[in-house]
Amino acid sequence: MNKPAKIVTVLAVILAVALGILYARGLLSVHQGLEPPASLAVLALEKTPKAAPDVHFADATGASHGLEAFRGRYVLVNLWATWCGPCVLELPSLARLQANAPGLKVVAINTDHEKVDAAAFLKSHGAGALPVYLDTDRMMLRSFVVPGLPTTILIDPTGKVVARAEGPAEWGSPEAVAYFKRITGS
Repeated sequence: MNKPAKIVTVLAVILAVALGILYARGLLSVHQGLEPPASLAVLALEKTPKAAPDVHFADATGASHGLEAFRGRYVLVNLWATWCGPCVLELPSLARLQANAPGLKVVAINTDHEKVDAAAFLKSHGAGALPVYLDTDRMMLRSFVVPGLPTTILIDPTGKVVARAEGPAEWGSPEAVAYFKRITGS
C-alpha cells in the first residue's frame, strides 16, 4: 500500500471512531439531518431506537395482523378513537399522507373499547382510504405505553421505533409529506 492510501485509511478509521464516540454519547443522532419539519413539531426522534413490541391488532373482518408484516418499510402507527376530538381532526391528514408518500405505510388503529363501525366512521370523516384496524383488546395501548390519544409511532424498516408523537399533527402537510418521502426514499 502506498503512503497516500495509508493516510486515507488511517483518517477513515479515526473518523469512524470519532463518530462512534459521538453517537454513544448521544451527541450524534441516528437521524442526523432528518429532523421533522415544524408541522410535525410533536414528532420526537428516539435517541436510542428500540424494537417495536410484538403486538397484534385486528382488521375489519377480525383477522389478526402484526407489525412484523410491515417489516422492510417505514410504518406510521396512529392510535386513535372516535371519542377523541384531536384524533378525528387528524384522520384526513393521515389519509393524505398515505396517498402522497408511497414509501410509508400508515396504520391507523382504532382503540375504542365499544364496538363501532370504524369503516363508516373513517369514510364520514374524510379518511375512508385508510384501512380499518382495531385494537379490540387494547394491547397496542399497553404495549406502546400510551398516555393519551392520539399517539403516533414511527417504525423503521428493521422494526425499531425511531420516533413518537403524543398529540395531533398535520401529517398531510406538504412539509410532512416531503419529510416522509425523504426518509423513505420514495
